[in-house]
Amino acid sequence: MNEKWSSLEETAEYLGVTKDTIRSWIKKTDIPAHKVGRLWKFKFSEVDEWVKSGKSAL
Repeated sequence: MNEKWSSLEETAEYLGVTKDTIRSWIKKTDIPAHKVGRLWKFKFSEVDEWVKSGKSAL
């Protein structure tokens, strides 16, 4: 089964952070984000791996 793409808002809610925090991580870290047109999209499995790797700590 394919995992659905999640919006910036859904990802912020999933991680318990603000949308501004996600935008900051996009600029300053290697969070797994994919630009689709003007929108940022995420896969929760990729975000989970990124958090577990410790790369989310600024």
